[in-house]
Amino acid sequence: MAYFLALLGMGLMVGLSGAGSAIGLVIGGSSVLGMMKKKPEAFGSGLVLSGLPATQGLYGFVAFIMYNGLVTPQITLFQGCVVLGAGLAVALACFISAIYQGKVCANGIAAIGQGHNVFGNTMVLAAFPEFYAILSLVAAILMQGLMRI
Repeated sequence: MAYFLALLGMGLMVGLSGAGSAIGLVIGGSSVLGMMKKKPEAFGSGLVLSGLPATQGLYGFVAFIMYNGLVTPQITLFQGCVVLGAGLAVALACFISAIYQGKVCANGIAAIGQGHNVFGNTMVLAAFPEFYAILSLVAAILMQGLMRI
């Protein structure tokens, strides 16, 4: 049972964080395509902004790598629950923050397409949802200490 819970947590870490990143990337990428109709020379700025939600998928993968070596069929129920908890924290925070970061970036991309100079402002605003994805990864790192109890 403990092993199953740990594997479930690890699957969620990678699966939901990657899915959120994919959705966020589609939201941003779609906005870039719309922006290029009016301002094709701004493709570089749009590309950078549309790629920001990819980082949450990386956080989920980093968490997976960190826990991968700790999860064995011999883990205790407590340890399995720790991995599940870390997996849920990373999965949910990264999934949701990537989608909403994509929306922030999409609005910035649309504004750039309309001729507004908002690249820097959009980068700052896009960092806010990213912060919570980073916090979830930090929490997962700290939760590794519980695996040694």
